[in-house]
Amino acid sequence: MYYEAIVIGVSSGGMKALKFLSSSLPIHFSIPIIIVQHLSSKSDSHWIHLLNEKSQLNVKEVDEKEKITKGYIYIAPPNYHLMIEKDQTFSLTIDERVNFARPSIDVLFESAAEVFKNKLIGIVLTGSNSDGTNGIIRIKKYGGLAIIQDPTTAESEYMPKSAIAAIIPDHVLSLEKIIELLLKIDHKNK
Repeated sequence: MYYEAIVIGVSSGGMKALKFLSSSLPIHFSIPIIIVQHLSSKSDSHWIHLLNEKSQLNVKEVDEKEKITKGYIYIAPPNYHLMIEKDQTFSLTIDERVNFARPSIDVLFESAAEVFKNKLIGIVLTGSNSDGTNGIIRIKKYGGLAIIQDPTTAESEYMPKSAIAAIIPDHVLSLEKIIELLLKIDHKNK
């Protein structure tokens, strides 16, 4: 199976997970990664610069109408929902909060599932609410690959447990094993 994008949802405890993820992927990793991390609406982008310093890939905050490109890790800006358009560009909205969050993981996952169908990988990591559950259901409905962080390894187990209760995931793994799997998938993609 050839995959065109990876979407990741993360909340409480996410910074540690994102640091590990961004620093573990090699420069030749080709599948674009799009992340929603629950943030304060007043958050600045300093943490993205920190991730970028440790990553061999380009880590950046999403710009409106930006085209999704290989070799990038995209991060949703604070206080905006991140959606993917049919032409594989980003769209930012300030619609109502979903699951008390803006950006919402569900909004990203659901729009990505509509665009990429079975060529999408959805990953739910650590977090303290159920955001991402409806989105991972949609990803599975379209035949995408659903990966959930093993709740016993998550800093906050609620979000992974909520996703696991809603679907039969393709994989439930520690962060280390998620990286190993993504590397294998990317290798087969080439």
